[in-house]
Formats: sequence, C-alpha cells, structure tokens
Amino acid sequence: MTSFIHIPILAEEITELLVRDANGVYLDGTLGLGGHSGHIIKRLAAGGKVIGLDKDAEAIKMARENVNDERLKTFNLSYTEAAEALALAGESGVDGALFDLGLSSYQLDDAQRGFSFLRQGPLDMRFDGRGELRAYDIVNKYSADKLTDIFENYGEERQASKIALAICMARRESPIETTTALAALIEKTVGRGGKIHPATRVFQALRIAVNDELACVKAAPYVAKDILKVGGRAAFLTFHSTEDRIIKQAFKEIVSSGDYKLVNKKVIEPSWEEIKKNPRARSAKLRVMERVK
Repeated sequence: MTSFIHIPILAEEITELLVRDANGVYLDGTLGLGGHSGHIIKRLAAGGKVIGLDKDAEAIKMARENVNDERLKTFNLSYTEAAEALALAGESGVDGALFDLGLSSYQLDDAQRGFSFLRQGPLDMRFDGRGELRAYDIVNKYSADKLTDIFENYGEERQASKIALAICMARRESPIETTTALAALIEKTVGRGGKIHPATRVFQALRIAVNDELACVKAAPYVAKDILKVGGRAAFLTFHSTEDRIIKQAFKEIVSSGDYKLVNKKVIEPSWEEIKKNPRARSAKLRVMERVK
C-alpha cells in the first residue's frame, strides 16, 4: 500500500482538552490516517477505547496500520452515523469526540483522488468511492447558474459567474476531464495574482458539493451532543469560514439549553511554530463544547 504522511493539526491541544478519563471511550469522527487517534490512544489506559469513523475505506486501512493498537475500533461510516457506530461497538455514549472537518493530506497527495489542482488526475473528489456524483459530473453537466451558485456559496469565489461561463464554453468543444485542465482554464479566465492559486476556491466548492459536506457539517454538532456523556466534550476543527460559522452558530444554540457549555469562548488556532512546520494548519480553528448535565 502506498505510504502517505499526515500531520495531525493541534493534536496536543485537542488531546489535552478531550482526554480526561484514561479509561474512557472516545470518538474520532473523521479518522483519516489516524493521526489524532494515535495521540489520544497514547493518553489512554488499557480500558480506554477510540472509535474511528471514516467514509474512506482506504483511509481506515492505513489508520489501522499507523495506529496499530487494539483499542482503536474502526467503522466505514460517516460521522453523521456516530450513534450507529457506538451501538455496533457496544457503547452508549462517549467521553470525548473529535470532528476534524479538513481534507486529509493523503487525499490531497493522491492524484487519482482528484482533489488537488497541483497534480493531474481525474475530476473525482469523492470521499466515499461508493458515491455516484463526481466533480466531473458537476463540471461537465451543471448549468452556468448552478455552477455559479456552487462556486459562490461553497467557495466564496468572487468571480464565480465568469468562471462558470468559461467552463460551459470550454466543455462545448470537449469534456473537461482532469484537475490540471480545469485549473488551467480557471487561471486563464481570471488571471493569477497573489499567493493563492485562482483555482483554490473552485476546487474547495466542488469538493463540498460532491460530498454534500455542509449538510454533514450542519448535522455534526447535534450528532455530537446526543452521544456525549455528562462531562464529555466535543471538539470541532474547521478550515474555512463557512464551516466555522456553522459550528459557531450551532454551539450557540446548543449551549442555550443550559445542558452544555463552551470550553473555549475564543477560537483556538495553531501557533506560529506549528504553521511553520505544517503550512496546511494555517487556516485551522478549534471550538470545543462540554455536556454539563
């Protein structure tokens, strides 16, 4: 199996905030390559357990190899199915839960997954290979209006309509089949200025649309609150403003019931030292809530 390196973001901070019972049950709702789970397991006693979920079956295989610990139980499920996973694991609740809403480094680095405009690959972008909708289908079949909506709402792309029109015109000649072809078309359409590649927001938007990510993100805090034991904490790691706003608003609503509280009223961000070591950490934001009764 191909070896990929993934550096978990804010791993020490997340572990410190979540693990308060060494014999507790913890959920890693987005297992990835097991980076965060590995950190959590190091803090656990023999009776502790981590339940790891991921829609990506390949990620689960690699996470098992990386963590290599019987206390990690894995399920090929979405974090929105956390309650089902707990039932399968014979657990009724968790002492801590992590939802890392970022894209795993290995998914970016594997050209055949189609997530990165820096590597030529098919326009795929599915987290779960069993899904039917691919980025190719959106790019080559959706109307200009629908593409504009996706680029604006999911990518906050200011030149969404211009890019959407260029895509529709280009695909009349032949389908847009690869990541690099789409990136080149976007760059040709809007030009290049600044440090951020002009295709960045469009690729983010396509990934979100393919995987229906925002619907999952909106559901996640409510899934989390229902599986937490009293005293249990749920941590959410986001990487763009749309997700962070959703989590912030959901926390506000959940806390208003009086059964939960915010652990950190001010968002936690990586240190400059961590960002220097891992530039992909630069946009990360961490929010944590606790069930108090």
